[in-house]
Amino acid sequence: MNPLYKSAQQGNVLDVLATESVRPDLGDLDRHATDELVRTLVQGQHAAQSAVMAAVPALAAAADAIAARLMQGGRLFYVGAGTSGRLAILDASECPPTFNTPPELVVALIAGGPAAVQEAVEGAEDDDEAGAADLRARNLTPNDAVVGITASGRTPYVVGALRHAREVGSHTVAIVNNARSPLADVADAAIELLTGPEVIAGSTRLCAGTAQKIALSTLSTAVMVRLGKTYGPYMVDVRATNAKLRRRAVRMVQQITGADETASAAALEATQGRVKPAVVMLLGGCDVHEAERRLDAANGRVREALAKP
Repeated sequence: MNPLYKSAQQGNVLDVLATESVRPDLGDLDRHATDELVRTLVQGQHAAQSAVMAAVPALAAAADAIAARLMQGGRLFYVGAGTSGRLAILDASECPPTFNTPPELVVALIAGGPAAVQEAVEGAEDDDEAGAADLRARNLTPNDAVVGITASGRTPYVVGALRHAREVGSHTVAIVNNARSPLADVADAAIELLTGPEVIAGSTRLCAGTAQKIALSTLSTAVMVRLGKTYGPYMVDVRATNAKLRRRAVRMVQQITGADETASAAALEATQGRVKPAVVMLLGGCDVHEAERRLDAANGRVREALAKP
């Protein structure tokens, strides 16, 4: 392991991080009445929204850079440990059902592997070589993008992964909750979510984790919008795999096209439940084969498919 990450050295550095600091006004937190305790915990989340708002320019730049690589056939990898890794897995796992992406397009890697989702894998996050090895096993390319997430900004597993990704030529992004971090130093771009001390000192699953969740959801959604996975506010690439989603698909087609329910349902039946070609059929006045042709020519973008018959 790199000497930089020996436990003694890391301990000294971690002690001064904002996310490890103790709020002096909460010395009697354990004696608070439950309603006051809950109010304090909820109020402690306010900094998350503010921190993400301050990072909007960095998030927007990252979304454009990642979308550009995915348009070239690249993939998006998230790398994290502990809470950050679990949040990454959550975001990645929601992309296929929401945007109909293949499971290999957005992939999350967590220190310690799948077992670490439910149980802590001791020492896994301290292994910088493991982070690089996990990405190496995915045959990383310059077209790929890698986002490392860590509250401290110095988790060795994540730093090692981003260092390897940058050597390969992939675009690298750091999402951190402390300023001027080692992870930011090895990344092409940094998204700093400066949430400060937690209500429960060091429990970054609270405010820092909330900020990371907002940032990841925002980032992946912005990327998918840039890839043409939406039309206006409608998620027109959704997989209608259950009764709720099938009803949502009918409603979307109705609202987008102005067609009645019968016509909308018929168009969806012709397209095997796919909203995009159903919309192009109805608004473009064409059959399903022509709708598919127009979408293919427009790289799956509904608006362009309608503008260029």
